[in-house]
Amino acid sequence: MRLVCFPPPQLSSNGFSLLSLSSPFRSAFSVASVLDPFPLFSRVILSQAMEADIQFMQEALAEARAAATAGEVPIGAVLIHKGKILSRSGNRTIRDNDPTAHSEMVVLREAARHLGNYRLADTTLYVTIEPCSMCAGAIIQARVPRLVYGADDPKGGAVRSCFEILSHPCLNHHVEITAGILAADCTSILQSFFAERR
Repeated sequence: MRLVCFPPPQLSSNGFSLLSLSSPFRSAFSVASVLDPFPLFSRVILSQAMEADIQFMQEALAEARAAATAGEVPIGAVLIHKGKILSRSGNRTIRDNDPTAHSEMVVLREAARHLGNYRLADTTLYVTIEPCSMCAGAIIQARVPRLVYGADDPKGGAVRSCFEILSHPCLNHHVEITAGILAADCTSILQSFFAERR
């Protein structure tokens, strides 16, 4: 399993982590940044893959906001197939009277029907919150190759917070995981939703 977590380590005001530099380089870098206000590492350049992850996570956030408007817990998901959105949804458990209608489950079902195959090869699943054990199991069964999620779920996350289902050594399918994309936005929408109901 390959787990990539964002945001990256704390950066200095120059946009570069000074902790990773040995002390002679650290002081040289500090002097250089005083002399040159735009040093080589002054900006983080996003790769095309990172830009795509952010773009699709914003789509998942839109689904989460729509779910909140409908009175559902605001979690959203989109499934990408060959660079295009194949299915999208927010949570639907209340509207559908279905305890399994988490956003991930809804998009996996819709995508499988659309492709005519329960195996979802060449896909990436974007979810605003770390999937639960039910959704992680469905991700395994669907053979989704990659998962990107926003915020960890310390009370029920089944990727790394409470369980590590997607990387369990007994399973014959492992998922590439990228965590922490737009995590603050994903957390904020949940916190606002529950704060309004207290």
